[in-house]
Amino acid sequence: MSVAGNYPLAPELPRELQVEVTGACNLRCRMCLVRYAPAVGRSEGALSYSEFRQLVDALPALTRVTLQGLGEPLLAPHLLDMIRYATDRRIEVGFNSNGVLLDRRWARDLVAAGTGWVHISLDGATAATYEDVRHSTAFRPQPGQFDRVVANLRTLVAERAAAGAARPVVKVVCVAMRRNVAELADLVELAADLGVDELWVQNLSHTFGDTDPAGRYAGIREYAAEESLTGDQETARRAFAAAAAAADTRGLALRLPRLADHPAPRHAGQPGCTWPWESGYVTHRGEVQPCCMVMGSDRATLGRLPEQPFPSIWTGERYQQFRRRLLGDDPPDVCRGCALYRGTF
Repeated sequence: MSVAGNYPLAPELPRELQVEVTGACNLRCRMCLVRYAPAVGRSEGALSYSEFRQLVDALPALTRVTLQGLGEPLLAPHLLDMIRYATDRRIEVGFNSNGVLLDRRWARDLVAAGTGWVHISLDGATAATYEDVRHSTAFRPQPGQFDRVVANLRTLVAERAAAGAARPVVKVVCVAMRRNVAELADLVELAADLGVDELWVQNLSHTFGDTDPAGRYAGIREYAAEESLTGDQETARRAFAAAAAAADTRGLALRLPRLADHPAPRHAGQPGCTWPWESGYVTHRGEVQPCCMVMGSDRATLGRLPEQPFPSIWTGERYQQFRRRLLGDDPPDVCRGCALYRGTF
């Protein structure tokens, strides 16, 4: 079943895929669902290598795979095997990491394996700000963590250069919030000094406005409301302008998000979000979801592996219904507060 235009309800199998290779994490960051959910152990939270291969093999047109979800990819026991398997298939592969575990050995292995990109989260230009956001598993700042991540970034860039390689592409990723937005210009300076390829700044990913205010998402919902830049756009605009000026001076590629408190306009016949046509998301438990922005398998799971193969889920009725609503003015509830759907990510 399809609709007119370029967005059929049962499209061809995706060329891109995002896979949560582990649900375990070594941090409890303020803006992440991991902080507000029960802890996941390293063994129980790991996607097996065989499951990964089966998934990749079921999608012969794949050209790009992102190995990340809510967990920290460097905790996945088969991460390097997965990277090598993908690159052997000529699939570009990479991930986002908090960078705490990214020591010299990891850096060398990732370069040697042909990793396409490694993005490292750095939510502040000073230790005080960064460590106030990215807490340890004890839910408190970990002194020295900022310096460790900065040193690991330097090491990764150096190991890439030592190998004479162009990859992985190394980006610093910052989630801009009220508590750290004033440091963006200084973060530009730091990123330029580190020699990374780009500084990617994004907004908080979701408002969680579709959830029960007193339910299991209450904590992250309250945090998003308190820290969203939409509540103080003038301050954010000044910070963005200062960061852009610094990036221009230093010659650093800088990506800044859109600031708005309303969704971006949607043209007739265009979906509010194209992700469910272009890429799938699979959790470490085998849950197939429309995207990684959902953050919570109870909110939008469209099928489960291995109960059904991925191709059957992709073209199944649940996926078709989800896409149908994205093509209209009544999107799924989980999309309404999504920064990607609203055009502010």
